[in-house]
Amino acid sequence: MTAQVLLSELSNLVQESKRKSSELRNAAERSLNDLKAIQISSEAQLAADLGQRPSFLDPFLIACGTRNAKFTGIAVVCLQRLIVSRGLSKARLKEVLEAFREATSLGPDIQLKILQALPSLLQNYADHLRDELLGSALLICSILQSSKTGVVNNTAAATLQQLFVSVFDKVVTEDKRALELPTVGEAPAGNGSVRLRSSALDAYKVFNDLCLLTERQKPQFLRFAAIPQTFGLELIESILTNHADIFLSHPEQANVLRIRVMPFVIRSLSERLNFPTTVRVTRVLYVVLRRHLAILPAECEMALGLLTHMLDPDAAPPWKRALCMEVFRGIYAEPGLTRKIYAQYDEQEGKKPILKNHVAALVRLATEKPTIIGLGHQSTIPGAQPHSGDLSGEQAAMEAAGVAGIIGGTVGMNESGAPGISTQWSSVRVPCIDQLDKTEPPALPESYIYSLVLTCINNFSEGLAKFILPLTIPAENRAKKRNRTPVNPEQDGALAPIPEIGPPPHSASPEPGRKRSTKRVQVPVNPLTLETLPLFSEIKTTASMVENCWPAILATCSTFLNAALDSEFYHSLVRSFQKFTHVAGLLRLDTPRDTFLTTLGKAAVPSNVLSANVAASPSTPAMNTQSIFKNAKGLLSADTFTSQSPTATAERGQQTAADVNSTTLTTRNLLCLRALLNLGIALGPTLGIAWSIILETLQQADYVIFALSRKTGRQNSFPQKGEVQGASDATSLQANFGAEITAVETAASRMLESTVDFPNESFIDILAALCKLLGNLGPATGGEEPGGPVTPFAYASLSRTHRRLPSISGVSTSTSSQMQEDQFALAKLGELASINMSRLTFNEPDSSGWDILIHELVSVACSAHISALMRLKSAEVLTGIVMEAAMTATSEPHEMRAGVQQRVLLAIRAEICGLNEGNREASAAGHGADIEVQRIALDALKSVLEQSGEALVSGWGIVFDIMASVFGDETLISPANSPRESASSSLLRRASRGRSPKLIRSSFSSLQLICSDFLSSLPTSCILVLVDTLFAFCSQGDDLNISLTPDNPKTITFFWNVSDYLRGRNDSFSLEQKVSEAEDERDLLALAAGDDERDSNAAMWMLLLLRLAAVTTDLRAEVRNGAVQTLLRIFDAYGDLLSPQAWSLCLKTVVFKMINANNIQRRRLETTPGSIEQENRSWNETTIIILNGVAGLYANYLDAFTRQADFASSWEALIQHLTTLLDQQSLDVNDAIFRVLGMILAKVEHTEKLGKPSIELAWDLWSRRGIPVTLSAPASHKSSVQDTLQSYVRSFREIYRLIEQDIDVAHVERILGLLRDCVLFPDGSTYSTDVEYLTPLQKQVVDVVKLIRTDIEGVPPAVIRTVADFATFAFKQGSSPSTSEGVPVQGKRPTYVALSIASIDLLRSLILLHIDNRDVYSSGAFRLSLDALIVPISLKYGFSREVRGSPPWMVATSTSLDILKPAMKSIRQLSIGEKELRRIWKRIVKIAGAIAAADCSRATVNASVASDEESDIDSFRQIRDLITPALGSTVVADKTRRAYTESIFINSFIHQPESDQLLASGEEILKGLYQPRLGRTFDPQPQRRSRMSYVCLDELFRLVAKHDGSAERVKLAQAASPFLILRTGLTLRTYIADQHLRGRMPQPLSQRKELLYAMRKLVSLDSEERSIPEAPGVTSEHKKHLHRLFPLISRAIAVTRSDQELLNCLATALDAVGGEFGIFDAE
Repeated sequence: MTAQVLLSELSNLVQESKRKSSELRNAAERSLNDLKAIQISSEAQLAADLGQRPSFLDPFLIACGTRNAKFTGIAVVCLQRLIVSRGLSKARLKEVLEAFREATSLGPDIQLKILQALPSLLQNYADHLRDELLGSALLICSILQSSKTGVVNNTAAATLQQLFVSVFDKVVTEDKRALELPTVGEAPAGNGSVRLRSSALDAYKVFNDLCLLTERQKPQFLRFAAIPQTFGLELIESILTNHADIFLSHPEQANVLRIRVMPFVIRSLSERLNFPTTVRVTRVLYVVLRRHLAILPAECEMALGLLTHMLDPDAAPPWKRALCMEVFRGIYAEPGLTRKIYAQYDEQEGKKPILKNHVAALVRLATEKPTIIGLGHQSTIPGAQPHSGDLSGEQAAMEAAGVAGIIGGTVGMNESGAPGISTQWSSVRVPCIDQLDKTEPPALPESYIYSLVLTCINNFSEGLAKFILPLTIPAENRAKKRNRTPVNPEQDGALAPIPEIGPPPHSASPEPGRKRSTKRVQVPVNPLTLETLPLFSEIKTTASMVENCWPAILATCSTFLNAALDSEFYHSLVRSFQKFTHVAGLLRLDTPRDTFLTTLGKAAVPSNVLSANVAASPSTPAMNTQSIFKNAKGLLSADTFTSQSPTATAERGQQTAADVNSTTLTTRNLLCLRALLNLGIALGPTLGIAWSIILETLQQADYVIFALSRKTGRQNSFPQKGEVQGASDATSLQANFGAEITAVETAASRMLESTVDFPNESFIDILAALCKLLGNLGPATGGEEPGGPVTPFAYASLSRTHRRLPSISGVSTSTSSQMQEDQFALAKLGELASINMSRLTFNEPDSSGWDILIHELVSVACSAHISALMRLKSAEVLTGIVMEAAMTATSEPHEMRAGVQQRVLLAIRAEICGLNEGNREASAAGHGADIEVQRIALDALKSVLEQSGEALVSGWGIVFDIMASVFGDETLISPANSPRESASSSLLRRASRGRSPKLIRSSFSSLQLICSDFLSSLPTSCILVLVDTLFAFCSQGDDLNISLTPDNPKTITFFWNVSDYLRGRNDSFSLEQKVSEAEDERDLLALAAGDDERDSNAAMWMLLLLRLAAVTTDLRAEVRNGAVQTLLRIFDAYGDLLSPQAWSLCLKTVVFKMINANNIQRRRLETTPGSIEQENRSWNETTIIILNGVAGLYANYLDAFTRQADFASSWEALIQHLTTLLDQQSLDVNDAIFRVLGMILAKVEHTEKLGKPSIELAWDLWSRRGIPVTLSAPASHKSSVQDTLQSYVRSFREIYRLIEQDIDVAHVERILGLLRDCVLFPDGSTYSTDVEYLTPLQKQVVDVVKLIRTDIEGVPPAVIRTVADFATFAFKQGSSPSTSEGVPVQGKRPTYVALSIASIDLLRSLILLHIDNRDVYSSGAFRLSLDALIVPISLKYGFSREVRGSPPWMVATSTSLDILKPAMKSIRQLSIGEKELRRIWKRIVKIAGAIAAADCSRATVNASVASDEESDIDSFRQIRDLITPALGSTVVADKTRRAYTESIFINSFIHQPESDQLLASGEEILKGLYQPRLGRTFDPQPQRRSRMSYVCLDELFRLVAKHDGSAERVKLAQAASPFLILRTGLTLRTYIADQHLRGRMPQPLSQRKELLYAMRKLVSLDSEERSIPEAPGVTSEHKKHLHRLFPLISRAIAVTRSDQELLNCLATALDAVGGEFGIFDAE
């Protein structure tokens, strides 16, 4: 690439210089030839060859000397290429630089190319560019920097800076080879001189001259005339920044700093220079302070002092003060630098206390202009800047709380128009120290310097924390971390660092549950004890910094804590405050730590807020006052602060902003509180008595929020600036405030959780601090000490003399405030105990704090002089503690577990004993509190049993004593030192003397647990007591809902648990003979108390059943139902173990008596005046449960029952009980009865198992009383009618299976009648599916009918009649069917459509099955079937309901054809009476007529009339073929044949006939045929079924036509011929009458078609000879029909004019008539 460029450029140079410069041309040609002569193998080889040819540069140097722009441009490009490729001859470097200098006066392009070449020249020829050559290169840049072209000027400045840095880069390289290079000169260094090597000497000369030029003095080495002072400072800063180490290792350079740079910097700062110069001077000073403090101590001391001095408002302008603060901000951002400065000056005698003076200056600066920072009574949000947009969420919350207007006004407003410090107007985008492009000082906000103060404090505290926190890790943990990663103080888990204070979490409530620490958090190490650590001196320096600077830091932070800061600044301030306090605490500096904690506490709960709330609290609180700390965990439930609706908030927000501000906390107060709690977490083991500060602050915050919620009716909804808060603003405020509350609650919980790993001494500290908060409870009120004596030290820790409210705030507390504070203390005591339960449980009571804690809580709970609310709270806390203690001991060894359980139960009993002391004063309020406290104690017992009942190894006597205390028998409470293991006295007599229903419920909960889970742990002597106890609780009258619990709605089932336990005590279980022979309960009690374990268990089991059976008549439905179910479950569980005789005993003694008792109770209820339907229904439910259970027993153990000697009597007793229940006419019960009956009989495989008498009893139960429903059933029971009838029909299937072999006609008729009644019974249910599908009841009835045997004489007709009846139910629109007794069915009934269709199908199968059975015909069953089929066929389109698939008439039609085909043969073969036979033919004729007929006007839109017509035509032809010529038999009556032909006649009309065309009843057929009628001019429309009409017309012709001349055919022809003559005559007569009026108009097409068809058929017809009587004087054989129509034919010819086809037909007819007369023969 280099060769190509050089060849190209040299060629151009040759061409350009031909005429202008021969010297240049010749030199260029020589160089070109030299280049071409070189054998180029690589760039490096080319560069090496060119470097050996100095003359190669001649044309380029000559070109630059010509000062011709074109020549020079080419030359500079080539020289630049040679410099980059290292192809420049080193001997001619000076000439090249001179050529570049001469070319600097040419154009900008050449100048830029020169500047591009210089850095590469200095880099590639660094060893040769020294001394003067280096100065020449720098001079070229200096010359070009003076160019007026901006791009050249700027490029030259950048290149010069690069060259200066490169000079020092050479020094770094030279220092690495220091031993290899000789020195070449010397330079002054302090008090002497030092020998230097070439690069170091060049760097010294260059930097020294640069400083001289910057000071506007003459340089010694460089040939610069001058450089801008600002540019010189920038070069100095660049050199100091990039090569700071050189000044530390080269004394000559340090000397330049000392004698040149620092004096100039200090002098410049002292003078009033312009902004650009001052900024650059400050930047140089900042670099020196950061990197060269050690070599310039005196100069830096003076400079730092000067910076601090210039912070005074009169010492410097605002922008210069800001520059000074920005320098200090950078210093504090480097903790190591801060410590160096402090150690260098503050700790040294005779030195200025730089840091101490500066933090003191910060105090003065913070209070300089209070109005600028918005200083007030507490922190506020800065006032909104004009056009600043929406407020932040915190600002909205603060302004809504009324605190934004405290410092409002226009006095002292800063330039932004808003007081306070905010990132919106108190910060600058670019710091002053970085604004190098400005020529004038920028306009800074007045509050900018205060934001720098806050940043300095934050950086200072951050630096302290980063250094100290890692050092407090214990040595072993620090070793582990050192092997893993460097220590990060912000993430050190071993120390539990302070969480960052930031915006609260968004969740509305803390994470449920508590996550305990999984690793030991040890006491943090005091870094001041680590004397062997290399950093120990710096640790001492840090401690000294804290001790000497904390007053100023505290003063500054306190000022800003009450200033107007935005969220970011305020959070930063609190974090700084928190970290400084943390460091002081870790260094065990108690004074600054406690002072900072106290200040933070006051910021969290300001004294004015606390005073206002205490003053406003009522002196006597209400009993139902809700505390913020209602839950056991304590602080600030977020739900409490979001429960008010926005509307209610707005309505109540009428108070002024000043009032609200004086009584409420803001989110910033809560932020400070959160910081205080985080400090408690981090410094917990080291706090000692300082715990009081944190806990009292937390207590006060709780009280303030509680007082506000009680006073205003809301917790966090405040008006904004005195105006009513809107709904949306209130919602936003609630969300913000509630989130901050949640964050505080989380921090409080974590603080207490951190105590789990405290040493005992540290734990006692916080426990004592909490006990001190219970300051006004008074002395303990007697009662047995639960865990042993309290040591004097422990009791002393309960001193109640210290109160924070009066000591710090000077506020006297009211009763309400005291109670709220005590509630807080109790809640925190409970939480602290829960967290440290392992400590309290497994350590000695006196050293762990158990004695102190329990004694305090019991004393409060049992005291008659303390408010009820406090007593209840104390009892709740005690409950939680004993419950968790018992749970903690569950997994421990037996001996340790026994001691803990004894301690826990004694604590509960001590609480109850304290309530039952005789010397206690009684009052109504006190009695109510006593009840509540005892209830809580009973709940505690339940909780203990829940958690550790299985592991309870001692104390069962105490348990039963505590449970028995609810009945008021004080003698049952054992002394504390004599726990009883059994309680033998019966509870039955005590059950009616309960102290309170509430206590009974609580005590029963414990009994439930014992019965459910802990029976195996009970001593044997407690079993009978337990059974009696269960009965007592079930029978007591204090609480009717005692058996209802959320988890198990039938607590009576605990009898089952006891029964199962008794069963499991022996390997085998049975009722031995002794138990079976027991006559009464006394005998069973004697056996239960005996020594034989098997007999004892069996007797106790029977006694348990008797107790349970007694409960089945309880007036409470839930109790008795549960008793029934439990009793039946017990039988079902142990039925396999009972012998037949034992079962007999159980049935008679328990089951049947239970049923009978239930019946007696129900009858008594029916006879009781005023009994309500609900009671009847509940007793019915009980009866149903009993019946279902009995069914299950019989179904599961029928084999055992049938082996009983007295089974028959037992079965009869059961049937009798069922009969008695049926008499009460309850649908639900009747449903259950027949379900039971069916279930029992389903288990009977054959008749012999029960015996025929027993089966007859079941049949009588089913059939004797009719269907088990009545019309008088209550309306509420209507919905169960179908269920009852289904159960009734379903049970018959099982009965029928057993009586099938003995069934007769009487049985069948009774069955069919009852089934018919079931189907017809009206019901209020909606039969939405009755059209398409059978209802469940209908389906069951149809299935039962199919089930009935039909091989018995007389049964098939009966079944067919019933099914035929079913088939008509859907089509009896005008009348209601009647029951089997003939009673009309009234009320809503189903459509029966699906039933009718199914019945038609069943009818077909039944008739076909018995088609040859004579009884089917002679009994009229067949005839009735045809009647049933006629109904849907006749209705056809008249049936309005649409169904899917084939409509009913079509199904009936196909069924009729299917049964008539074989039936016609059977009718001829069987001897059927003539009367019945004629009836059958009459129905057949009706079917044929119905098939042909159809009222199309009633057809629906969806009806397919055309396809239906085709189907009917096919069906008609089939039935015609079946009945002809048999219809002409003499057996068939003439009127039946006439009816058949008349129906064909009526259906043969193509057009709708007129009234005069139809025959009246009894009228002569051909009467009036020849009489003319009036004509009509309208065109009649043909009927929709015209094809069927033509078929019927053809059938008339077919009947009259000549066949075989048989008698049957003659009869049919005689019946049809009048109708044929009439039918065709009417067509001719209509034509004659209408055509006369039409004139020449054509006849309507359909009428013409009909007329032509009729005339052709008439002409071609050869009628039966005897079908038509002969006319007088006329002899004819087969054309007599034409003779009868001759007059009409003649008249028709007369009116016919233009219709030649019709004329031909009419003429043909006349010819046929003439032929009959012999006219044509004569011719």
